[in-house]
Amino acid sequence: MKHLDTDGIIFDVDGTLWDTTPVVETAWNDAMDECGLSYAHVTAHQLKGLFGLPMEVIIDRILPKENDEVKSRFQPLCYNNEHDYLLRTPGKLYDKVGETLSELSKKHKLFIVSNCQEGYIELFLEKTGFGPYISDHLCPGDTGKHKAENIQLICQRNNLKNAFYVGDTHMDQEACEKAGVPFIFASYGFGKTKKTPDETIRSFSDLLEIF
Repeated sequence: MKHLDTDGIIFDVDGTLWDTTPVVETAWNDAMDECGLSYAHVTAHQLKGLFGLPMEVIIDRILPKENDEVKSRFQPLCYNNEHDYLLRTPGKLYDKVGETLSELSKKHKLFIVSNCQEGYIELFLEKTGFGPYISDHLCPGDTGKHKAENIQLICQRNNLKNAFYVGDTHMDQEACEKAGVPFIFASYGFGKTKKTPDETIRSFSDLLEIF
């Protein structure tokens, strides 16, 4: 592996740091039941193919037959259920995430940018205890902007000149291209890449060899 110099490492959450899909499957399906949409139940496997997309796009994908009024009723239920269920049953961290973040944070500033709702990153940090490792974070729920713009905002407000982004999908890679930030592909996660990434890790702890 290459040895890279950086002034900041930015992380995706789902599929990179932890996997919440079994919990979110239950939370979203219960929200669909509450809206009378039982026909549209989703599975954890399906969610792995959707996570990383903006939330409004995910809802369009899982409720293609429904009008905007139904989707607008479903979205807050979806958010609330997901938050409440993950408070009770957190996602499963990938191997050695905590130890690796602890070591990386001794020499590097660490950040999170994810396409999620407001409060989700805070919940992740609360349930994992990783708050002391993370210098700053952003999501569309905070800014109304998507991943590429939020990566740029994190870089601007933290004066990052040589940041890297770690994610697990081709959407992450495309966001990095738009933001002008090199992409490290977490191949153990949910997705695949369409182009050769700047670097690939097969386990999260591989980052200790790169940085």
